[in-house]
Amino acid sequence: MPSTRPPGNRSPIRAAVVGTGQIADGAHMPALHQLAAQVRVVAAVDTDPARLQSFADRWGIDGRYATCASMLAVEQPELVVLCTPPAVHTSDAIEALQSGAWVWCEKPPALSLAEYDAISAAERPGGPYAPVVFQQRYGSGARHAHNLFDSGLLGRPLVAHCQTTWYREPEYFVPEWRGSFSGDGGPVMALGIHQIDLLIHLLGPWREVQAFSASTSRAIETGDVHTALVRFDSGALATVVTSAVSPREVSHLRVDTELATVELTHLYRHGNADWVYTPAPGVPGEAVSQWSNPLPDETSGHPPQLRALLDDLRAGRRPATSGASGRAALELITAMQRSAATGESVKRGAIGPDDPFYHHLSGSIPDKSVEVADDH
Repeated sequence: MPSTRPPGNRSPIRAAVVGTGQIADGAHMPALHQLAAQVRVVAAVDTDPARLQSFADRWGIDGRYATCASMLAVEQPELVVLCTPPAVHTSDAIEALQSGAWVWCEKPPALSLAEYDAISAAERPGGPYAPVVFQQRYGSGARHAHNLFDSGLLGRPLVAHCQTTWYREPEYFVPEWRGSFSGDGGPVMALGIHQIDLLIHLLGPWREVQAFSASTSRAIETGDVHTALVRFDSGALATVVTSAVSPREVSHLRVDTELATVELTHLYRHGNADWVYTPAPGVPGEAVSQWSNPLPDETSGHPPQLRALLDDLRAGRRPATSGASGRAALELITAMQRSAATGESVKRGAIGPDDPFYHHLSGSIPDKSVEVADDH
């Protein structure tokens, strides 16, 4: 059924949180409470009764349910926040959308293009929609950078580097679902997807990718290091590096354009000061002055994206990280996996329903025996 919130209704949006693990407790609930005048959490869902009780007691949530279906039937929320492992995103997202609730889905939104497209097919014009948590696009620094690239004030992008070099102890991968194609998709899906999404957000559509992966020191199915060379429609070339074995952790994005070098260096969040613009020799001062960020400093993260999502919900407007825009990073990562497995370059749009990689990141039949614990 379509979203039914009447235009002009400013009462708090009724929300439910599905999955009460680390990401719900440490990121989503603080954001939801920060915007308590606009949204009210009426229910929480978890298959672990003790964890559910502890979470709901801590955050003062009355509705407590073991399944998403039972919660939807009773609470009828307007917004469902999915904080479960990605292997169970698709069924819960479709169930919520069919109930009329919007869905804010943690990354990665799904483990295959087929799953993502199934979620998108359950959306309806005017809502409900299912945007992805791609919070690195939000905050004042990213907004300003996107405006500069979009306006052409930096000139044409020429070359870029997208780096997510993080460190995860071997113990991190002890749960069988981590580092598996059927569990979290591995480091490039679970860790690198944020920077990859931001790269595409700034540079626009990609055209072709050649990629490699390796298991260097973590005994995981997906590989713990991934590299790729990406060609964009603009003609720009980019390197993409994702690692789970790098002791000095950094998230770094660099784009060299005709007029400037744009650099972002951070780990999990960034503000205005983390973006550095270096003019090319001979660029006049009046041009450089237009690159100064006039926006009040707002750190990237869940709060600014949630604020935009609530505005979209009230307006019945498609959110920026849903539909084709939310799919772009997943398609590139899927193409990277296919390229690494086959040794061939992969063009955008080449992976369709007749391609095994459309249905599973490894290009094989999903292993349904992998159990996922609800501790995302």
